[in-house]
Amino acid sequence: MARFIPLHFERLAPGEQAARVEEFAARMAARRSVRAFSAEPVPLDLIEAAVRAAASAPSGANQQPWTFVAVGDPETKRRIRQAAEAEEKLNYEKRMPEEWLEEIEPFGTDWRKPFLETAPWLIAVFRQDYALEGESKRKHYYVQESVGIATGLLLAALHQAGLATLVHTPSPMGFLAEILERPKNEKPFLLIPVGYPAPGAEVPDIEKKPLEAVLKVR
Repeated sequence: MARFIPLHFERLAPGEQAARVEEFAARMAARRSVRAFSAEPVPLDLIEAAVRAAASAPSGANQQPWTFVAVGDPETKRRIRQAAEAEEKLNYEKRMPEEWLEEIEPFGTDWRKPFLETAPWLIAVFRQDYALEGESKRKHYYVQESVGIATGLLLAALHQAGLATLVHTPSPMGFLAEILERPKNEKPFLLIPVGYPAPGAEVPDIEKKPLEAVLKVR
């Protein structure tokens, strides 16, 4: 049986509630996915603080089924880029359906991923489908949901720190577990390059759906 303790909760005045959520919404609306990174170093302290925020996420039965691997070593980043580009080349040339290629064509992406070497940090997010306890396994539940929430907090924290990010999902991603020497209970979830935008970096001119398209009130 879990031990229960008093909840520490800050009740805000209505005006303060509105101000805080509007400020946060405006800040997050300014976030963009970046594919052109500067090689300018980023202190590890910032990465650690962002991961600390991510690891505070709720999870099924508090199982916390995630691992974050921060990669700053140039040789390791080079190996990740080579493996990712090999898979992506196959994706673009053979695996991806024509419909998907048509969807991403306006954004000008291809199998080449130089940002995997240029960005000062790569954060590889792994999901733990089960825990290893000696020779036995303990199944984790709601893994995708839990790791997804933690990743959202991670992206928000990195943006709050004034850093640029990209959610990169080379498929398949088994090479990440091999290169980063992760245990058999961990599977790659996604890869996040982190750093500062390169001088003159550009992003697509896109719009998000309006609130009435994504929120229904009953």
